[in-house]
Amino acid sequence: MSQNNEIEAKIILPKAIYLKLCHDFPLKHSFNQENYYFDTSDGLLKQSNISCRIRLFADHAEQTLKVPNKNPIQKDFHEAIEINDSLKLNEAKAFIKRGAAGSPIIFKYSAGKYLNQKFSQKLNLHLQTYCKTHRILANGPKNCELTFDDNTYPDNYEDFELEIENCNPDLIAETLAKLKKEYQFTQNYANTNQAKIARAYIHRVRI
Repeated sequence: MSQNNEIEAKIILPKAIYLKLCHDFPLKHSFNQENYYFDTSDGLLKQSNISCRIRLFADHAEQTLKVPNKNPIQKDFHEAIEINDSLKLNEAKAFIKRGAAGSPIIFKYSAGKYLNQKFSQKLNLHLQTYCKTHRILANGPKNCELTFDDNTYPDNYEDFELEIENCNPDLIAETLAKLKKEYQFTQNYANTNQAKIARAYIHRVRI
């Protein structure tokens, strides 16, 4: 189990700029991941600004809650508390298979404990939607890690995203300003801090 305060800038980019960024910065790691999102049938988590997912990797898995930070340390970027539990891959796949069949899921471990305390009951969560991502981690300016995501949603819609996550918001701001200037992309409401879960809901189909 881990818990951390996540601060990040998220920008959806045109494909050409995304590909140039991927090419220009030194590769640290690349991998595929699948993100499966859960909520109650009446959207109780969404109403509370909580996102709940199980993420599959090649040889392991994790479940994550993202919950609002009541005392954010900055105001310029997205900030949330992340609660993570490691899962065995076969355990996570069994959860997802049950969810895809329409069966409710009750989360365990620290994520389940948080939900039980928050809502004073064991929530029956249902698989709502998903997103599949090819993720590239790169070494950016001043060794600030850059994350490049190529995302595909249930209706086969694809988008391309830059994430800059760091505990130092000043470094995020400096890095983002440098990239915007050099690669000539702009930010607006439609392309900034748009959570994957929200896009996965927009592009979901019947599971």
